[in-house]
Amino acid sequence: MNQRRGRNGARRAAGVLLAGLLLVSGCAAPDDDGAAPGATDRAVRAVLDRRAAAVLDHDPAAYLATTDPGATGLRTAQRRELDNLADVPLSSWTYRLRQVTARGTARATAEVELGYRIKGYDAAPVTSDRVLDLRRDRADGRWYVVGDRAGADQVRQLWQQGDVRVVHGKHSLVLGVGRTERELRAIAGTADRAVPAVSRAWPERWAGRVVVLVPRTVEDMAGLLGSAAADYRGIAAVTTGRTGSAGRNPADRVIVNPQAYGTLSPLGQRVVLTHETTHVATRTRTSAATPTWLSEGFADRVAYRAEDRAPAQIAPGLAEAVRRGDPPAELPTDEDFGFAGDPERLARAYEGGWAACALIADHWGEEKLSAFYRAVGGHAGRDGAVRQAMREVLDTTPQEFTVLWREWLRSRLG
Repeated sequence: MNQRRGRNGARRAAGVLLAGLLLVSGCAAPDDDGAAPGATDRAVRAVLDRRAAAVLDHDPAAYLATTDPGATGLRTAQRRELDNLADVPLSSWTYRLRQVTARGTARATAEVELGYRIKGYDAAPVTSDRVLDLRRDRADGRWYVVGDRAGADQVRQLWQQGDVRVVHGKHSLVLGVGRTERELRAIAGTADRAVPAVSRAWPERWAGRVVVLVPRTVEDMAGLLGSAAADYRGIAAVTTGRTGSAGRNPADRVIVNPQAYGTLSPLGQRVVLTHETTHVATRTRTSAATPTWLSEGFADRVAYRAEDRAPAQIAPGLAEAVRRGDPPAELPTDEDFGFAGDPERLARAYEGGWAACALIADHWGEEKLSAFYRAVGGHAGRDGAVRQAMREVLDTTPQEFTVLWREWLRSRLG
């Protein structure tokens, strides 16, 4: 799932996934122009292969040779996109052809999946859906692209938003559009501090590096996620990716909302990027069986672990509830983390998840906390995952744990 953090320490979560595989393959509707079956999709695939090679070679002439000579606006836009990509260190760029729909004798629409990797960072591709319209020239018989637009996921790429500035950190790569180099270097410095902090807290090997995208505006941030800008106002960062086995997953990206991130103190910025980096590190151990209170609470536990903050400063909403004599009766549900709901309810949900993970670390130890996280994520499904992990790792039950959690809230936040 994607993780976000809002202004003034309020954290939010959402469900935008960048999903899919790489490799060129596909199927097509039967040709209806008299050509041999599959001729159109083979021709389209060849066009895509030439475009992919041209991007990797940064060869504008070869790239534009696949675009309709008469499509002046498209050619200008695509030349600009290729120029915007100039400094991005790509190691691969491929298209997977999902389906071709032929229309008449010389028109076709191709549904494709674009996948790219950044050299030195991505073991798997970042992917997005594209829809390409093509026509066959009757004079030379060649197919040309006449339209290129977002597909079902409605995702735009950073280089479609402007010239990409690249900053290399020790453990990070920061890509920004419309941001100053000074700003991007500061973010890289914070990410470089977050990566070793996460490695100290998470006992398993992981990539130990992170890619951060910094768009110009919150509207551009939403475009990178294929969602509405209203979903992200006040949210400082979000992590993209799919949970599960690393061998089949797209690469993670941490996407920063520069306006909201810029309002945070240095402490808040460290917490944000450490929290998001934790999600990158724990991605392969997070699954549909993992409740949101655990994934978000663990990320907050790691983020605050090295900071000198009292529990009541980390969880002010819960502290106030405890002082009023109205502590929560149960652990937060997934629904409590809905970003479109009550911000105070959302903040308390994050604080409750952090408190649950802090309790495990205090009562059973840091190693047990990590073991519990792995055990829950390794369960076949959501039903019974927490119960079984609590029994096997913590030697307790959800009911007993809830009692301990409420006692911990009263003792630490009262």
